[in-house]
Amino acid sequence: MDLDIVRTFVVAADTGRFQEAAVELAVTQQAVSKRIAALERNLGVRLFTRTARGAELTIDGQAFLPHARELLRVAERAVTSVRPGRRPLRVDVIASRGAASGLMRGFHRAYPEIALDVVWLFDIETAIAAIRSGEIDASFRAVAAPGRPLPEDIESVRVLDEPLQLLTGPAHALADARSVPLARLAGHRIWMPGIVPGTEWAAYYDDLVDEFGLTIEATGPNFGSDALLDTIADTPALATFMGRHTRLVWPADHGLRRIPVTDPTPVYPHSLLWHRDSPHPALATLRAHLAATAAGPGAAGTWTPGWVNPRD
Repeated sequence: MDLDIVRTFVVAADTGRFQEAAVELAVTQQAVSKRIAALERNLGVRLFTRTARGAELTIDGQAFLPHARELLRVAERAVTSVRPGRRPLRVDVIASRGAASGLMRGFHRAYPEIALDVVWLFDIETAIAAIRSGEIDASFRAVAAPGRPLPEDIESVRVLDEPLQLLTGPAHALADARSVPLARLAGHRIWMPGIVPGTEWAAYYDDLVDEFGLTIEATGPNFGSDALLDTIADTPALATFMGRHTRLVWPADHGLRRIPVTDPTPVYPHSLLWHRDSPHPALATLRAHLAATAAGPGAAGTWTPGWVNPRD
C-alpha cells in the first residue's frame, strides 16, 4: 500500500476538505483527488462523500482511518530506527528505585554502547498508549489486570518475580522475626499510601488482601518513600510491603527491618511490554538480556493473582 496515498487520506480526513489537504501536503487538489480515488479502487469501497461542507468520511472511511494512522506510525518507527543518529531506546520503569530500574541499570552495564532513555509513566493504560504511539519502546508492568487484556498489537513476557518483604520499625511485634508466614500477617496493619485505585498494582494487592485476609491501608496522602520510612520507623503498629529489589536508604537510627514473607511468598510479577512491530534494533538485545539474567525464583512456594500472565 502506497504510504503517500495513505498519508493523503489521513490529512484529508483530518481537514475535511481536499483543497486544505492539498495545501498541507504541498500538492494540487487534483493530485489529492487522484490519490483518494486510487485508494478507493484498491480497497473497493467509497471513503468520502462530497458535501457542501467539504469531504465527509463514509462508514468505511471511518473504519479505515485508525488503521491508516497506525500504518503511518509503524512506518515512522521503522525509519527512525535505522536513520543515522537514531534515537535512544526508551523504556518505562515505573519508579526510579524499583526492580525495573535495577534491571535497566544491569542492561546498561552489559551494553554501555546502547543509548538509553529511561522514563517513569503512571499506569498501564498510559504505558500502552505510549508504546502504541511510538513515544516509548517498552515498559515494565504487571499484566494483565482484571478486565484489561492487552491489545492485540502489544506483546509481553514475564521477566522477574520479585518477592515481597515486610518492612517494620524496631518496636513492631514482628521486628525480630527472621521470616514471617503470610497467614501470620492477618490482623497486622500494613500501610501503603502509594496504592491508587484502578492501577495494576492496586489490583495485585486487592487480590492479596482477599485471599489471605490481610489489612492493607492506603489512607492519607502519599508524601513519598522518605515520609513512609519515617512513619514506619516511628509507629510500632504499622508495617509495609516492599519489593526485595527496591533500593532504599534510611538513617541508621531508624532501625528498620526487612523481613522475608513465606508460606507462600507473594511475588510481584514484572513483565516487559512492547509493540509487536517495534523496529528498534536494541529492543531484541534487551529482551535477550532479560531472558538470560532476570529469571524469577520459580513458582514453587510463591503466590501471584490468578489473572497474572503465566511464565513464558
